[in-house]
Amino acid sequence: MDESKVIVKSKFPYRLGFGLLFGLLGWLIPYLGVNSTLLPAKIQQIAPNEKVQIIAVLATIAMVVATIANIVEGALSDRTVSRLGKRNPWIIFGMISTLICFFFLTKVTTITGIIINWSIFQIALNMMVAPIVAFIADKSPKKYRGSISAFYGVGMNIGTPVGTIIASQYLTNINIGIYIFMGLEVIFTITGLLLIGDGSNKGEKVKKLSGSELLEAFIFPIHGDVRDFYLAVFGKLLFVSAQFVITGYQLYIFIDYMKLSSTNATHNLSIMSVILLITGVSFAILGGPLADKFHSLKLLVAVSTIAMGLGVVIPAIDPAPWTMFIYAGLSGAAMGMYNSVDQALNVSVLPNPNNAAKDLGIVNLANSLGQVLGPIVASIIIGFSGYRMMFPAAGIMCLVGAGLILMIKKVR
Repeated sequence: MDESKVIVKSKFPYRLGFGLLFGLLGWLIPYLGVNSTLLPAKIQQIAPNEKVQIIAVLATIAMVVATIANIVEGALSDRTVSRLGKRNPWIIFGMISTLICFFFLTKVTTITGIIINWSIFQIALNMMVAPIVAFIADKSPKKYRGSISAFYGVGMNIGTPVGTIIASQYLTNINIGIYIFMGLEVIFTITGLLLIGDGSNKGEKVKKLSGSELLEAFIFPIHGDVRDFYLAVFGKLLFVSAQFVITGYQLYIFIDYMKLSSTNATHNLSIMSVILLITGVSFAILGGPLADKFHSLKLLVAVSTIAMGLGVVIPAIDPAPWTMFIYAGLSGAAMGMYNSVDQALNVSVLPNPNNAAKDLGIVNLANSLGQVLGPIVASIIIGFSGYRMMFPAAGIMCLVGAGLILMIKKVR
């Protein structure tokens, strides 16, 4: 009897892995497809002469809104009791809210309207982001944490290029592209939740908070072993920011830096995205099992960050598409390996497991902040010196990020 229980407990949780994969794709593909390609294309239609500055303003506002929303919504998710569980209500409501924002994005015709809509979208999006990643802490056995994280990593490396591939086909028909992303969001999110199968937690007791405990539940962690936690946060922030220095302006890099027509830019975006997809997924599949086998998370994350640093400087060599293809190969491999073990590293440095969604939301806020901080950095550099210098700047960000990860003591 005892032996059978051990066998059951040792089974690999495939449903959880694939549920995380689909749940992540539910928000990631639509968000990145719209944010990196369709939204810049819409802005270019409305205000072509101010597009770089508008992207930077939009990113700044989104960063502030996402920061607050991620912390508050993650903390509320940790303390939710319902017949649907503590994560599902937030994910479902977030899905519905983002769909509404996408619909109104097809209707707005002013920059002010876009900014308001995208700010509300950030609130809705983070209702999904923080609770989905918290399933790793909630349900993943420690011995399989690296491999479960790899499912999330595969999703991260599918989401970026697939979102771009789809979006690049609709640069001249933006609204149709947005509607397609809305459909994909519903299909992937519902599939993910059904696979994870998180049921009612109505019997769960939630500790009532007051005074300093209430404050700590809704702020960045200040107690426990927070040193390694913040090293992971800022290491991730620099990695993602460096990636989005390029991703946030990839359409404009082909058109303005490499002087290609919109048609050629679309063609080369598709090629680059395919390279990112192949290398990213291949290395993401390898990363988690390697981490579980060799019990090494920190080194894999640091090496991946350095590899990304090498990739992002390549386009500075020559304003020609081949440099973006080399970048795609190196950064795809780096993102694959990084994303496959990153969540396992994050779970390992949590200062308080009872605040898993909130604290993991803060770590993963580095994703959201990096996606907006990268374009802000790029905009400043483009304004001062043109496109070429943004690539070595991104490389330096990666090297600093790798140094922070290597300083983590709690994890090998």
